[in-house]
Amino acid sequence: MIWRMLKNVGGERKMRLQDKLVPYLEYCTYRKELDQKTVKAYRIDLNQYFTFVACEEPDKEKIEEYITELHKKYKQKTVKRKIASVKAYYSYLEENELIKESPFRKIKVKFKENLILPRIIPREEIEHLLNHMYGCLQQASETVYKYCLRDVAVIELFFATGARVYEISNIRAENVNLNTGLIQLMGKGAKERYVQIGSTSVLNILRKYYAENRAAIKKKWIFFVNGRGNRYTEQSIRLMLKKYTAQAGIERNITPHMFRHSFATYLIEEGVDISCVQRILGHSSIKTTQIYIHVAARKQAEILRDMHPRNNMKIIGAA
Repeated sequence: MIWRMLKNVGGERKMRLQDKLVPYLEYCTYRKELDQKTVKAYRIDLNQYFTFVACEEPDKEKIEEYITELHKKYKQKTVKRKIASVKAYYSYLEENELIKESPFRKIKVKFKENLILPRIIPREEIEHLLNHMYGCLQQASETVYKYCLRDVAVIELFFATGARVYEISNIRAENVNLNTGLIQLMGKGAKERYVQIGSTSVLNILRKYYAENRAAIKKKWIFFVNGRGNRYTEQSIRLMLKKYTAQAGIERNITPHMFRHSFATYLIEEGVDISCVQRILGHSSIKTTQIYIHVAARKQAEILRDMHPRNNMKIIGAA
């Protein structure tokens, strides 16, 4: 690998691998508009790599050694992320002509991934949870009514759109069209997508929520606000969901992301084309969406096992 030379007082020196970390993280924050959680993970992963290689220009052998050490210490998912962080940094250096070529072009990293099916929420539990929340809304006092409206609206929106929790938390007021039901979401890597609310009931609860919280929303133009008028954070949403599931007597540990899994799985079970589900979810690769086919197929197997008419036929001589 050929490194460009950076001018220094009194002569020239080779660029250290970590010299461009700060501008790279700024690039990730302001140009790619990645969330702070992702940028923080990049910083941790890259500093770990710099510490291990401890040199200006690690060779292929040293990088292979680093990858082996990762496999010894971490689960496969974590290893995959840490390697991706390093590869992305080298790509940045290469694109900005700070290095001639990324060393990862000569390193093959393959993972044998175990298929982990996403956890979904049974339809009856979603129905039970929503019934409980609407019951709380009907009984709410005047002081807490607007907050109950918000909570119902958030959960309804999870199941109506399949959105991620940070996408819901960061929705801008101007990105919600309460007339048409069209919502603009900002996904991973600042990728925009539009999702249509198909249920009149869901759209009506969003309109009621906005009417009750209009003043607070207009101050910062964040659609979902907390009691202080600030953004309804991801952690607050998780705690809210945990509270209502406990109140409803649901023993399953339901997370916001399980609504996304359930949304996709049930659409596929209903015969919606996988490419359509991919676009709604904002997946860059259809391979990510295909995991839900396995879940839907499992349900299909149950239906065929329990409900196929062959089960009720009396065939002489058949086992």
